Amino acid sequence: MPLLEVDQLRVFYGDFQALFGLDVTVEEGETVAIIGANGAGKSTFLRALCGLNTQKKGTIRFAGQDITGTRADLIARAGIALVPEGRMMFPSLSVEENLLMGLSTDRKGAWTLGKIYELFPALADLKHRSSTRLSGGQQQMVAIGRALMTNPRLLLCDEISLGLAPKITNDIYACFDGIRKSGVSIVIVEQDIMRACKAANRIYCYLEGRISLAGRPDEFSLAEISRSYFGTGGDHGLD
Repeated sequence: MPLLEVDQLRVFYGDFQALFGLDVTVEEGETVAIIGANGAGKSTFLRALCGLNTQKKGTIRFAGQDITGTRADLIARAGIALVPEGRMMFPSLSVEENLLMGLSTDRKGAWTLGKIYELFPALADLKHRSSTRLSGGQQQMVAIGRALMTNPRLLLCDEISLGLAPKITNDIYACFDGIRKSGVSIVIVEQDIMRACKAANRIYCYLEGRISLAGRPDEFSLAEISRSYFGTGGDHGLD
């Protein structure tokens, strides 16, 4: 049984339909990347999984349970954690206080403050600093650490490389192997095709709210992935 199974998911914003019949699965211990251009529906999909988009049809099953209509707080307690686009720090709190917000789900597991500081050693020296005085990369580490403090079974990462220097992005992506080995499955939303293909066991490409391609990265050429990413407009120089 997949850890996550999404069947014919449709999501709406009022009369506007954003997602059209998506079928997605995530297996235990797997990293899945969702790629696509701006406006393809990637963030909407993650928000639907977390219960933050309530206008939806279809079925979302997590660990065998139907969570389609479940409240966001209960979904978090069930073991799904979101690293939101833009990091969403609590500006009045320190680094450590932001991390401790992850304890609100009361889930037990391996991820503790000590484990977070092992994963991101730079945060240990910054733990008393205001989150507003951090670099973008440091804030992203806090956002990931806060999500891990909920001890999730599934970690959803929304555009974690957005606005970060390549070296910082590489450092953050290097941590995913250790996260997955701790028993956490990962879904990464990413616009960078090459980075997504290197990080993931499987990819889904979204185009205008629909899945245009799905499978293992090594099953497709970069030209095929690019055409699914951009539509019918050619390979955009990715041969």
